[in-house]
Amino acid sequence: MSKDIKILVATHKKYEMPNDDMYLPIHVGKEGKKDLGYQGDNTGDNISLKNKNYCEMTGIYWAWKNLDCDFIGLCHYRRYFKSSSKKEILNNEDNFSKIIDRQEVEELLNKYDIILPKRRNYYIETIWSHYEHAHNIKDLIETKKILNELYPEYINSFDKIMYGKHLHLYNMFVLSKNNFDSYCDWLFNILFELEERIDISNYNNYQGRVFGFISERLFNVWLLYNKLETKELDILFTEKEYLLKKYFNFIKRKFSITVSHNKKTQ
Repeated sequence: MSKDIKILVATHKKYEMPNDDMYLPIHVGKEGKKDLGYQGDNTGDNISLKNKNYCEMTGIYWAWKNLDCDFIGLCHYRRYFKSSSKKEILNNEDNFSKIIDRQEVEELLNKYDIILPKRRNYYIETIWSHYEHAHNIKDLIETKKILNELYPEYINSFDKIMYGKHLHLYNMFVLSKNNFDSYCDWLFNILFELEERIDISNYNNYQGRVFGFISERLFNVWLLYNKLETKELDILFTEKEYLLKKYFNFIKRKFSITVSHNKKTQ
């Protein structure tokens, strides 16, 4: 019997979508925006208006509260899980033909608890130091305080992730709805408490995405603690990645964070 699987495709604009009804395009941050013809994250119980600070997490929240299915996942309109079984199409120039399909997802879910992107290795620094160099470390410090108050059993996993050098990125996954619901209940309890405690009124648009950044790290903490049987897949980018530009932007952010910190300590 076919599994009821829904993989959200988070998007904020009209874009080519996979030709597979397993994929559900969702317009994140839709509240007050032009209708794109996709499911919006602003129906039912939702936090659509928080999208500028929560990123794709507004879509995840919507799915948690409003979507009924057996298995659920998330990818992005330019970023998908890459098929590892379609050997005959891997040299095809059409990237959309290389996206994992329902049959392969079902086969993997028969063997594993969760499908994840391959971990990124941060060779020269830890996850903690990377966050400190790219974002506002006080937010991560406050997150640890909240975790210690609400879920102290997760602290060891938090420390292992933060002082390690590996991370699953993009908030991408496919797993059972039961596990997803448990994860969301845990995660949003932390994020909503963090939102009450930190002041982001002076953050620029990039740093304002703080709850999206924090959620990526917490997802890895949750994964480590819950010891799910995982299958890692390559990520398929439907557009060319400009790695040099990304590196330059990282250096620029790191410099601006350092300058800001020095000014505050002078």
